[in-house]
Amino acid sequence: MTAFSSTLFPSNTAKLELLVSTFNSLMFDAYNTVLIGGAKEPLYQPCDETNFEHRIFFTRDYFSSALHEMAHWCVAGESRRLREDYGYWYAPDGRSISQQNLFESVEVKPQALEWIFSVACNVRFSVSADNLESEMGPSTSFVNSIIQQARFYCEYGLPHRAKLLADAFSQVFSSESLSLKKSSLKSSEMIDSETTYLYREIYNADYFNKV
Repeated sequence: MTAFSSTLFPSNTAKLELLVSTFNSLMFDAYNTVLIGGAKEPLYQPCDETNFEHRIFFTRDYFSSALHEMAHWCVAGESRRLREDYGYWYAPDGRSISQQNLFESVEVKPQALEWIFSVACNVRFSVSADNLESEMGPSTSFVNSIIQQARFYCEYGLPHRAKLLADAFSQVFSSESLSLKKSSLKSSEMIDSETTYLYREIYNADYFNKV
């Protein structure tokens, strides 16, 4: 496997480096895909004549960006993974209401997976509307859709690549006991107060009791 230097992650933490190395050790050989930090903006780039690996770039040294971009990769099918940014439409910050609705429609599954990855890594998750300029928070329907999708994944199982990652993250970041993780999820310091009960519900789902 190609060596990927931690210098790609400015001001990085050991936990982030562990996250990246876990992803790369799992997905490089099987899917020729690597996770790389330090980017100005997130981007997925398939391999080409000069880069022999598919590359998932996440923003700077942001743990949440790494989880979010991994989630998008887990949702994308094989043909999508051959196109830059999976061939999806994207409008920058400052989207109109109609553009925001379209954005939310393709973000439900990725953010549901990001949530589950966050729980596995014992880090905070917040639903993202990604539209600060327009001062639009996530719509109620968007939040509810993410909740329902996360519940579906917990009840019926994760996609294959997502399950590999969630299993690995739960084991790699298991320095804290399960009981400590569960008690931490009750604290508003870990997550937004309005989603505390949802975190607790997802963590108590059968899926997380098995890993």
